[in-house]
Amino acid sequence: MRSLGLCLVAASLSHIAVAFEGGHLDLRGIHKREVQKRNIVYDGQISDSYDFIIIGGGTAGLALASRLSDDSNTTVLVLEAGDTGDAIADRINIPIQAYLNGLPGSSYDWQYTTVKQPNAGDRVMSWPRGKVLGGSSAMNGMYQVRPSKLEVDTWASLVDGGDKWDWEALFEEMNASETFTPPSDEIQAIGNIQYKKENHGTNGPIHATYPGFLPPVVGNWTTTLGNIGVAVAEDAYGGDAWGAYIATSSINPTNWTRSYSRSGYIDPLPPRPNLSVLPNATVTRIIFDTSNKNNLTATGVEWASGAGAPRSTVNAKKEVILAGGAIGSPHVLLHSGVGPSDVLSAAGVDVVLDLPGVGQHVQDHISTQVSWKTTAATEQSISAENTANGGTNSPEFLSFINSATAYVNITDLLGDSAAQFKQQVLDALDSSTNSLVPSSSAEVKKGYQTIYKATADFLSSPVGQVEILLSLSNGPVDGSNTLGIQAALQHPFSHGRIYISNNDPFTPPVIDPQYLSHSADLTIIREGLKLARKIGNTEPLKAVIGDEITPGSAVQSDEDWEKWLINQVGTEYHPSCSLAMLPREQGGVVDGDLKVYGTANVRVVDASVWAGQFSAHLQAPVYGLAEQAAKFIRATYNGVGWPSKNSSSSSNSSSSTTSTGSRSTTSAQPDKNAALALSPHVFGGSAALALVGVLATLVL
Repeated sequence: MRSLGLCLVAASLSHIAVAFEGGHLDLRGIHKREVQKRNIVYDGQISDSYDFIIIGGGTAGLALASRLSDDSNTTVLVLEAGDTGDAIADRINIPIQAYLNGLPGSSYDWQYTTVKQPNAGDRVMSWPRGKVLGGSSAMNGMYQVRPSKLEVDTWASLVDGGDKWDWEALFEEMNASETFTPPSDEIQAIGNIQYKKENHGTNGPIHATYPGFLPPVVGNWTTTLGNIGVAVAEDAYGGDAWGAYIATSSINPTNWTRSYSRSGYIDPLPPRPNLSVLPNATVTRIIFDTSNKNNLTATGVEWASGAGAPRSTVNAKKEVILAGGAIGSPHVLLHSGVGPSDVLSAAGVDVVLDLPGVGQHVQDHISTQVSWKTTAATEQSISAENTANGGTNSPEFLSFINSATAYVNITDLLGDSAAQFKQQVLDALDSSTNSLVPSSSAEVKKGYQTIYKATADFLSSPVGQVEILLSLSNGPVDGSNTLGIQAALQHPFSHGRIYISNNDPFTPPVIDPQYLSHSADLTIIREGLKLARKIGNTEPLKAVIGDEITPGSAVQSDEDWEKWLINQVGTEYHPSCSLAMLPREQGGVVDGDLKVYGTANVRVVDASVWAGQFSAHLQAPVYGLAEQAAKFIRATYNGVGWPSKNSSSSSNSSSSTTSTGSRSTTSAQPDKNAALALSPHVFGGSAALALVGVLATLVL
């Protein structure tokens, strides 16, 4: 995610406005005219039964729905708790809005919070997640980065059948989800951007490119990192996802709008009678036939439009697929009676299936930043100057989002002490298992040890342990421009859990990530922040750096850094692993086919299924996960789409016909990526929509 723990936008930016030729463009009118083209149900009327019911219309859910409904003999229903997003189209589609007027804290955000974190200043922390069609892909910072081959292959190897999730498979599916557009010559020169086009997709629903505007200081990024010995990546998208580079973002360059799961996978579809996407529908539980206690069959789901609304049911003829994300999916399973029996009993939920790993192994990236005054032009200073001079902010300018990043390994952080540090981590395995695992289950503890040892092995590799980000979205301080360099822990040894406290599905789940409970995490992020300061004091970036604002020159010793950071770190918005793909005897929840253990027809397709964290933002791998899942699910029922290589077109199948004619239909008209797409006219100070307030940006 584009971490925004401290990336606040100053209130002085409220003069920035967005306008269209001839006045404000009312996008809701477009929706009213074209509603049926996007298969979204606005009147609440759905059928009694569907082949597949997908719980969650977010990043993975809409991608999966689009692909499964390619088969016209297959009916698909998506139930999304949030609204359509029609009324806030501007805030979703204009990339810069993620910083200036984003969705965190609004009714389009689940507004989750953690319990107090005793090792992080005893603070309750916000965990924003998208509650809208598109999920967090509609509100994140649009980073379109990928994990490394080593990480993907490691997590895939931990379960039987995991080979369908190895790098070769995931790389192909991430490409299938993507249409990559190289930067213009001007942007490439300004940003000192390197890329290899062959590592990217060419005909997928989600656009990946670079912003249409970059402040010149971005061009100093990779040179500065190289000057302190950090590798500079020629291209981080082909499996070697480490070093310094300028990342792609999920932006449609034909109109400089956000490219997300709704705009990419759903809006361009022709009318499909076999696809229904129902917003404002919260799933309260999965309904099971329990006649076979060892192999439960989901027969449908129960849902409601709100806490006080009547409950409705819809039947599933083939499968129920959870795609609610790392928080939403375990929440639904627990309220369905699937999870640790002690948790369910304490919450007053009848135990249908005792599965101790549900909600366990939770891992998240945490981050904070070092910030300085700067003489460099930033996004905000340029915009303010344009407005003051009576100029306009073009769509290209308003597509700017932070994209300078680096994934640094343990040697970059600890130097010659790296090997000793790894050994200390391994020596602490047993004590960590006994004191830190938030479960009494022997299976869950065994799984923690498996993940722990694999995570420790990354310490002997070039895989990034900390992500370093250049933030040019900070507000001014004392009249000066500011910039930040953020550091984010990537492979935590601290694991938490998600559970329920009562039997009301409208009560938010209890979230306890146990941040910094393992001392290794504190050491790694401390060293990442020290490296961030070093970067700011290294040429050529140093030439535009002024006084340090946070933490300030008084923070020098390791103890100083730790006292400061425990009160500053927050989520980088990448929770995962809460329904881990591990053997059942290791606290796993899903098998290599993504099926929930002990069920005949319930799968999970979202970021909760990976056993361990990636050194990456999670959006791109989640799209790849959904693409791959759709392939083998379609193959199971229609004999199309699998294996991943040399698969025959569904049009050749005797048992199925496709609704769109080819897998790439959803991206056939990239200039119409979003029915919400904004007119590529000028944006200026006469705007009808002013961007006001101080809001943090959100990344994914």
